[in-house]
Amino acid sequence: MPQDEIDRDVHDVIPAPRSVEGGAREGFRLDRDTALWAAPGTGTAERWLRGTLGAALGLPFPAARNRDEAGGNAVRLELDGTLAPEAYRLDVTAGHGAEIRGGGPAGVFWGAQTLRQLLGPDAFRRAPVRPDASHVLPACAVEDAPRFRWRGLMLDVARHFTPKDGVLRHLDLMAAHKLNVLHLHLTDDQGWRVEIQRYPRLTEAGSWRARTRIGHGTSTLWEDKPHGGHYTRDDIREIVAYAAERHISVVPEIDVPGHSQAAIAAYPELGNTDVVDTAALTVWDDWGVNPNVLAPTERTLRFYEGVFEELLELFPADAGPLSAFFHIGGDECPKDQWRASPTAQARIKELGLADEDELQAWFVGHFDNWLSARGRRLIGWDEILEGGLAPGAAVSSWRGYAGGIAAARAGHDVVMCPEQQVYLDHRQAPGEDEPVPIGYVRTLEDVYRFEPVPPELEPARARHVLGTQANVWTEVMDSQERVDYQVFPRLAAFAEVAWSALPAPEQRDFAGFERRMNSHYRRLDALGVAYRPPAGPHPWQRRPGVPGRPVQGQPPAR
Repeated sequence: MPQDEIDRDVHDVIPAPRSVEGGAREGFRLDRDTALWAAPGTGTAERWLRGTLGAALGLPFPAARNRDEAGGNAVRLELDGTLAPEAYRLDVTAGHGAEIRGGGPAGVFWGAQTLRQLLGPDAFRRAPVRPDASHVLPACAVEDAPRFRWRGLMLDVARHFTPKDGVLRHLDLMAAHKLNVLHLHLTDDQGWRVEIQRYPRLTEAGSWRARTRIGHGTSTLWEDKPHGGHYTRDDIREIVAYAAERHISVVPEIDVPGHSQAAIAAYPELGNTDVVDTAALTVWDDWGVNPNVLAPTERTLRFYEGVFEELLELFPADAGPLSAFFHIGGDECPKDQWRASPTAQARIKELGLADEDELQAWFVGHFDNWLSARGRRLIGWDEILEGGLAPGAAVSSWRGYAGGIAAARAGHDVVMCPEQQVYLDHRQAPGEDEPVPIGYVRTLEDVYRFEPVPPELEPARARHVLGTQANVWTEVMDSQERVDYQVFPRLAAFAEVAWSALPAPEQRDFAGFERRMNSHYRRLDALGVAYRPPAGPHPWQRRPGVPGRPVQGQPPAR
């Protein structure tokens, strides 16, 4: 292996490790006799190395019975109690093979992801393309640990459905970037995506719509065919188990009390029947904020308790370190129907509430208490702060930083995901070739300079920032390729923000990151990711004539 290639490989890891030493010489050649020794507690990394890396390189990784038998031609995995749970140390030494030590099973797994990157893009394929090639690891020592506990990606499967295999693919891509939370947006006005046994019409009627607007809400283009799909209970079990094998927690979102027309279309009694003919509603075929919201009745509460009971079994709290969280949405709930509804007004009076905002806070608080009694934690969009918030609830701060700052100062845990910074449905460049341009221009560099902890947040309160999350809303993403285009390569920059100990935004070495991306694009190519090229979209990635909703100028800083 040429020395310059070794130098490049060891320093091109994304997200950037805390410390890298060596890389100037060949360390270890993997071949068909390379053994794999896995100490107790490292089974997830062992299985992944055999099933994924072994398949890519055509290496069987025969098992060594003990550490001594592994010898110098081996990859060794073990736990190290001196390291933090997700921290790892990777050592590659000539004559001694490769060793990954992690503070916990997750740390060993993340170390295996780094080892894969050091082997080059062929390690990212599903089968060997050069069966007789040598697979060389540079001699190096890598020490690493994540900055944040919550390193998330939200995938909206309600607007445009992502089939199960597509979700599993996203989990693989997340693991490759050391992200550890998949937030699944399972319900909205445009579709209900998860089977609930006691309420079958949620998927029989609520999982598909008759047609779909093409482009933003001002578009006059329509796709006049049904769109839909849902996950069976076993699909969800498979997704959760697959994620857990990759040390990713899956956090479901069932949006209440707004964004609920699909549920109301299936069960009209859930809506405000005293002001709207809810029996005439269908699953919504448009985008935007919908006026049809849930009625604040005991019937609605009991219905969603039944939904949540089934989902708590499908999304168990012990499936990952952040799997106790359950997202209830809580955003963009217009109050017009409640203002006009005698039933809602009677409930406000009965409960001694001041207004409709406090009625929503009561609704959210009910489920916060209900979830807490079952050992779970409620998380919702920052609107749940309006009217008061129960002490144990956490907040996803999407309307800028303000909601997160207010929540942290009030003692609530926060996931920072401001729309103006890390909504990956926003356009990547100002040019007319960007497909269906939405929102502000958020370039790769903009995402790389995103800082999840605002400087005005006092250190004692900054501890409430669990981490950060990139959000992918799919109103104008009708295929896997469109999602790929919007998400990549910006997710690589976001992953580094979430994982690595970076300096202040203005001091970050974006030129160095771009250089490392030259290697990473080859990995994405091997994975079949239809990312946006640095020079702009390919002709087939453009969507001429489909109107979007571009917002001019720079987004607000806070």
